[in-house]
Amino acid sequence: MALDLESLRTAIEAHLLQSGIPVFYGYHRMLDTMAQVSWDTARHPDYQEFLATARAAGAKLVVFNYDAFSLNRIDEALEELEDCDFPREEKRNYELRLRQLEAYEGFTSSLQLSFALDNRVYLFELHTEWFEALADVLGEIESALEEREDEEEQGPLGRYFSNN
Repeated sequence: MALDLESLRTAIEAHLLQSGIPVFYGYHRMLDTMAQVSWDTARHPDYQEFLATARAAGAKLVVFNYDAFSLNRIDEALEELEDCDFPREEKRNYELRLRQLEAYEGFTSSLQLSFALDNRVYLFELHTEWFEALADVLGEIESALEEREDEEEQGPLGRYFSNN
């Protein structure tokens, strides 16, 4: 995927304006409680095909979401990294990987089109490769923090003994 999805975001907005489909600029639908169906962007990467399908299916509204990358994500990850019990070299490696991503500040890192129909959310979603790399690092840090919390809850003698 390209380094920046900005030109695609602009093209999608222009297409939506010309198509006459009402657009709701909403939040990412990942946490939506309805069942979700994802569009196969690997084999069908054309957003126009997705929107034509939405129109043909009877969608009355399209939700559009995009994310401009902010350094706040890296700053938060670096803070969380300090709380991880990684060996020094591994911690340094994560920090380096995060610092390399600072160059993408302000870039459009992901975009999502969606519509709801018959109690399902249909999604068209794209991410840049560098955003996926960031998600991998954040996931690894989060897993390490969860593991540490589990160990702290169990205490030094395991979960069957009181901390008193």
